[in-house]
This record gives sequence, C-alpha cells and structure tokens, in this order.
Amino acid sequence: MKKQFKMATLVSTLLTAGLASTSVTADTLTDVMNKGFLQCGVSQGLPGFSSPNDQGQWEGIDVDVCRAVSAAIFGDADHVKYTPLSAKERFTALQSGEIDLLVRNTTETFTRDASLGLDFVGINYYDGQGFMVPKSLGINSALDLAGATICTNAGTTTEMNAADYFRSNNMPYKIVAFEKMDEVVAAFDAGRCDVFTSDRSGLAAQRTKLGNPMDYMILPETISKEPLGPVVRHGDNRFGDIVRWSLNLMKNAEEMGVDSANVEQMRTDTSNPARNRMLGTAGDMGDKLGIPNNWGFNIIKEVGNYGETYSRNLGPNTPLNLPRGINNLWNNGGIQYAAPLR
Repeated sequence: MKKQFKMATLVSTLLTAGLASTSVTADTLTDVMNKGFLQCGVSQGLPGFSSPNDQGQWEGIDVDVCRAVSAAIFGDADHVKYTPLSAKERFTALQSGEIDLLVRNTTETFTRDASLGLDFVGINYYDGQGFMVPKSLGINSALDLAGATICTNAGTTTEMNAADYFRSNNMPYKIVAFEKMDEVVAAFDAGRCDVFTSDRSGLAAQRTKLGNPMDYMILPETISKEPLGPVVRHGDNRFGDIVRWSLNLMKNAEEMGVDSANVEQMRTDTSNPARNRMLGTAGDMGDKLGIPNNWGFNIIKEVGNYGETYSRNLGPNTPLNLPRGINNLWNNGGIQYAAPLR
C-alpha cells in the first residue's frame, strides 16, 4: 500500500506541476487573435537585438521575430506590443501570461528548457560569452584577468560561465552584478570594474553606449556557447509551431533567394514546388498551423528573410558591424540550418 500511495502521490505531483506550467492559457493563438495583437517580451534596450529607435519604434533581430509571428497570424507585422524586461523578470512574465512570446537574446539551456514550464523553439543567433576591457589596461587575453573586478547582468548565464572560466584557470576574481543592463554599462563606464562580461554580440551592442566606445576592446576568447532564441510556454504546441516555423521560413527564404524585394515576382513563378509551398501558392501549410495559407509570403513581404534582418540590424552598415560568421547559412560556411518546408 505504501508503494502504491507513493506512486499515486508522485503522479499527482507531476500532473499538478504540468498543469501549473500551462494553466495560463491552453491556446495562445486564440488569445492573440481575440485581442488583435501579440504581446512580445524584449530587452530593455539592446541595440541590434531589441531597442527603440529615435522615433520610439522597436527594432532589432529579436524584434523581427516578433514581427514575423505577427505577419504570419495577422498578415501585418505591426500587430505587436512590446514589453521591455530585465533578465530577472523575463521568464516570470512569460509563465504568468504577461507576455505571449519571449524574444530577448535568451540562451537555451537544459535547466531553462526542462524546469521552467517553457519551450525554446529555435535559434535566431548563435553567440558566445566574452570580455570587454579598457584598452588602457594593456590586456590582450582573458588569461591575464586574474584579480579582476567584473561587471555583469544578474539573472543570466554569464555569472556561472565566468565562475567556471576563472576557477578552471585558477584565477581569483570578483563579480559585481546589476539587475538592469544599463546599470552594468554605467558602472563599467565609470570605472567601477575592470571588465564587462556578456555575450559577445551584447558587448558590441553595449559598447556603442559608452562615453568613448573606441577606448574599449573585446578580448579574443569566447568562453561559452550561447544559442539565443524565442521562448514560448510549454504545452502550447500550436503557437510554438507557428513561432518555430516563422523563423525556419525566414532561413529557408534566404536559402532559396527569396526576399522582400522579389517575393511578389517569385509568387507568380510556380516552377519551384518548395517555393510554392513557402509562399502559399500550393499545399495547405497555413491550415496545418491554424493561420492563413499565405503566411510565408506575408512574413517575407513584411519582414524579409533571415539575411535581410541580420544585415539591417547587425551587419556591416550598422554600428555593431558583426560579421555573419557561424550565423551564415549552412551552405555558406555557417551553422544556421532550417528544417525543410515539406
């Protein structure tokens, strides 16, 4: 009897935990359609990823994922409202239903995916953690940082990564963590710490906010894997599929040479079956997701393919000037690889 009771208790606990993680909504798509907009959680201002421009409009490679999902559902990329969140707030906001989708330069890890009642549904940027220092320190390697005071953002993977790196290299260090990224930037700019550590893309973005950006350098070492991507609530598979395939579609569009400038013409050329499925001139892929069959056309027309969003937010004509590197498509020397639309 004791064994049966323990098993029944375990099953009840697991069911309760599962229900708790999905109790906010059984169908985010229906909720989004009923209210007429997508509530998207983004950063509090990370250039290139999610930040308001001079006109107060949100832009960035993360913002473009939100816009792509809006285009897929509504046929219009601008049916989005943005919620700026700190690293500490982001997961709670999604769990509680404050937001429908989280796209906030967020690293997928085992613990986050398996224990928070959330699902990662793709990678829109492959990154890694690095270190930024004032050039005046004369340091050219992270291995020369013994005894350094390090500024970082609380509630992220960076603290643990830094601890692992310094301990494995037998180097003493001191962490100074702030809840808001702007507080980290201000402390580093004021000289309260020797080193700023974050994702390398984040360091490039935050360097643009420093008083004299050219006085700082990002050291060559990359000490972690940081696959960044959108997050949805666990158990809401249909909405998760829409987000996942919106991102996949943008990558497939780049691979097929379809972009916002030529998508109208490409839709009239029905000679390519894969492209026909992508643009909704053949098949019923939209029906399978519960959205209009021209969802792919709308994403490309309204937002563009993956290469376009990378170029306008992170590429050589932006202040960040981040090379594509591993974020190139798989057939161009990178590891961005989307499942086929088949």
